This record gives sequence, C-alpha cells and structure tokens, in this order.
Amino acid sequence: MTSLFAREIRLSKRHEEIVSQRLALLQQMETKCGEQHTGKASQLQSMEAAYKRNISLLNDIEAAERSLQTRSHPFPQPEVVSLEAHYWASVEEYIPKWKQFLLGKAPHPIGVENQNEAENTVKKKIQ
Repeated sequence: MTSLFAREIRLSKRHEEIVSQRLALLQQMETKCGEQHTGKASQLQSMEAAYKRNISLLNDIEAAERSLQTRSHPFPQPEVVSLEAHYWASVEEYIPKWKQFLLGKAPHPIGVENQNEAENTVKKKIQ
C-alpha cells in the first residue's frame, strides 16, 4: 500500500510539473500572440501612412505636370498665329509646283535666273 501511496505522490508531483509547464507555455503563447498583434497593427499603420504619402506625391506630380504643360504651351500672340497661317498658305500654294519639279515634269519653280542671282548676291556678301 505504501508503494501505491508513494506512486500516487510521484504522479501528483509529475502532474503539477506538467500543469506548471503548460501554464508557462500558455503565457509564452499569449505574449507572442500579443507581440504579433502589436506588430501587425504597427505594420498596418505604416502601410496606411505610406499609402497616404504616395497618394499625396501622385497628386503633387500631376499638379506639377499640369503646371508645366500650361507653361510650355502658352497661347501664341496673334501676330505669330497670322504669320504661321500665311506661311502654311504659301507652302500649300507652292506644293503642286514643287511636286511637278521633283517628279521631273516641270522646270525649277523659282527659276534658274533668280537662283543664279541669289547665289551671286550671297557670294558678293561673303567676299
């Protein structure tokens, strides 16, 4: 009987050891779980802050782009618009003449005499 009683005491002590180890492990798990939760919350806050910062940067870039576009393409003055219109009208007027010349069907549209005179004038200015 004493052997059974001694065995019962040993089992009881072993049970207490196991229960205390279980309690320690449960506390460690709770601590780790709390740390992970805190880490995830911190990471989530960092992600939200980065997202807001990125949105702000994108808005700033778009505003700068719009500003640069309006500065790089200002409305031309009326005199420039008029000159440009006259230039393109002149180009369109001479296109058929040059086309025929380039196809070899017509003489030089400006005229050889005028071209030689222009070359001579340039040569005299150079000398």
